[in-house]
Amino acid sequence: MTFEALLATSPAEHAVLARADVSASFAGARNRLVDVAGTTFAFRELGMAGGAPLVLLNHWGAVLDNFDPRVVDGLARERRVIAIDYRGIGLSGGKAPLTVDEMANDTIALIAALGIGQVDLLGFSLGGFVAQDIALKAPQLVRKLILAGTGPAGGRGIDQVGAISWPLVLKGLLTLRDPKTYLFFTSTTNGRRAARDFLARLRERQRDRDKGPTLRAFVRQLMAIHAWGRHAPQELDRLRMPVLIANGDNDIMVRTALSHDMARRIPGAQLIIYPDAGHGGIFQHHADFVRKALTFLAQ
Repeated sequence: MTFEALLATSPAEHAVLARADVSASFAGARNRLVDVAGTTFAFRELGMAGGAPLVLLNHWGAVLDNFDPRVVDGLARERRVIAIDYRGIGLSGGKAPLTVDEMANDTIALIAALGIGQVDLLGFSLGGFVAQDIALKAPQLVRKLILAGTGPAGGRGIDQVGAISWPLVLKGLLTLRDPKTYLFFTSTTNGRRAARDFLARLRERQRDRDKGPTLRAFVRQLMAIHAWGRHAPQELDRLRMPVLIANGDNDIMVRTALSHDMARRIPGAQLIIYPDAGHGGIFQHHADFVRKALTFLAQ
């Protein structure tokens, strides 16, 4: 189907297409496009048809190729999974929003454009900010919520993510390593091994890769993160859907203490803290995380 034909389809027709064109693996999932109020959004879809799909919301500066294939493929063994690009990122059109509020509104509109009535959400880092905001704005839309490597609005230190990250981004450039080596993982032997394995997995897709983020989009998303850190605290006790929270015990980007804070404030929330792990704890312990996430979603 051509891009023009895809844009001409109705939400109901999008839902039929989604069920009919589900890939067996994330590496083989094709890039798809949908028009949302005049802006093109990119997504990939795979997994089992039926039930509420699991929508994946990723980190600062991430495009579709930054979703961990082991996590996505593992979840897709039992779930229909949809990974998306935010506005202004990767193959999605428009200008990257300056607030989490706008990203949440975009995602709600995207889900509606796909003809989906209810979803599960998995938000990692920035994606966790967006997922919380969606769940508070549209609680009837969200069946279950998974928050990984993330924190609440107004969380201590979130407005300092840029100050923490830029020196490590520079370190990555100077050492010829991907900055996520230092940002997502600990400096221990286990952490360095996990970083190498994770980055190798991100390179598994050879064809039809997504476009990398522009510097402008990168900076605008950082401004949105800074604003989230200065945002008034939200009433997380209003979240009545089941919530699973996961992180490493040494997250230097969004402090691990914030995962504990969310778990205290969200009624009945489950909390997983991985030892000797950082911001990317769910990638370092992907097998265990997938198993526990699937159990949580199936309960």
